[in-house]
Amino acid sequence: MEPSATTLRWRNDEWEPAPILSDVTQPWPAPHAGDSPVCGRVEVPGSKSLTNRWLVLGALSTEPTTLHGALLARDTRLMISGLRAMGSSISATGTTVEVEPTGRFTGSPRIDCGLAGTVMRFLPPVAALADGAVTFDGDPRARERPLAPLADALLQLGVAVAGTSLPLTVTGAGGVDGDTATIDSSASSQFVSGLLLSAPRFELGLNLRHRGAALPSLPHIEMTVDLLRSRGVDVTADTSDPTDCRWRVTPGPIRGGDVTIEPDLSNAGPFLAAAMVTAGEVTIPGWPHRTTQAGDQLRNLFTAMGARLRRNADDSLTLVGPPDGPSGLTADLSEVGELLPTLSAVAALATSPSRFTGLGHVRGHETDRLAALAEELRRLDGDVEELPDGLVIRPRPLTGAVVECYHDHRMATFGAILGLRVPNLALSDVATTAKTMPGFESSWTALVTPDA
Repeated sequence: MEPSATTLRWRNDEWEPAPILSDVTQPWPAPHAGDSPVCGRVEVPGSKSLTNRWLVLGALSTEPTTLHGALLARDTRLMISGLRAMGSSISATGTTVEVEPTGRFTGSPRIDCGLAGTVMRFLPPVAALADGAVTFDGDPRARERPLAPLADALLQLGVAVAGTSLPLTVTGAGGVDGDTATIDSSASSQFVSGLLLSAPRFELGLNLRHRGAALPSLPHIEMTVDLLRSRGVDVTADTSDPTDCRWRVTPGPIRGGDVTIEPDLSNAGPFLAAAMVTAGEVTIPGWPHRTTQAGDQLRNLFTAMGARLRRNADDSLTLVGPPDGPSGLTADLSEVGELLPTLSAVAALATSPSRFTGLGHVRGHETDRLAALAEELRRLDGDVEELPDGLVIRPRPLTGAVVECYHDHRMATFGAILGLRVPNLALSDVATTAKTMPGFESSWTALVTPDA
């Protein structure tokens, strides 16, 4: 059984019926800080991007893999369910996940992708290795998210694929014979990552080329390459020209072993933003010294907006917000588009205008984030200009209202940040944060109103 949004829950390592809460459709009043600085220490769960990549690599490996500190949220549980449906053995105890490699993958009548881009783009190449047909589907919005370039790449590799969006059926023959594909991945770096993760199991490996508009979110591809290399896979990459990139993956075994998942730095962003907009001080434990996570760029971006940062002896990171409020920022966010909602909230409460560009690809995220952010800022009487590939935000006093979340976890945290300074603001669906951060509401409330 696969999860629906309101009737199932993950318990005892399985999906089971859950009670329907009477207030799930009621707006959530965002905690308001007033004139008080927000100060505290917040433990952030493991990285979704890393957890889902390691789950796929564990299922494809030749040895057992143990993930420590893994994220167990909707996106990662959907990944676990999808891999299990194709024959993988995966068990979870707390945040420790055991993955037993499978010698072969099997067909499945339906794998639920939810709204998870990593699931709908990482698992079809795995399904190409299966014996039989695997059908993928998901939430209504998932059927609108770009998928055609991945389907085309699999066709070029000799894999039978029906559909160019969800629902999509991949009919595997137990292996992949082709080794060369050229795609336009300008709509999502996940097309490249999905192919690279499975490529060591292809008979001839993979020669992959991206040709098109500039490749976005390159750090996510660098993360994929880094993980493959750490497990003994030979990967070469040439991304010097973002409009014409190449990767070569040599076929061979993928090692297993123990892995410790870093905290999700993008999910740390809203908590750091709380200090930014309230002249507060927030500490995130376990901030890595070296990482391929896009969220690490928040250190530079928030510093440019006036923050002071310090690394502590216990490997935590502390951000001290600017005493007179954050300044505006002009930035090309093409490599870190997932940070746009957090930065937009801070920009709306800044002391000068901001301009964010390089973001055309975020129109294909959980929602069209450019349009959604512009709409919600206008709903609050904000001054925002929507560009083809970005936003211009001119700060002015905002008015409380119910912020629509669009089933998008980052739109919900965007609204929560604004609620710190804008009274009478509520979120239409704070529960959507469970996509990547279960318990966000309680963590946020405890930080903002610790004595409540």
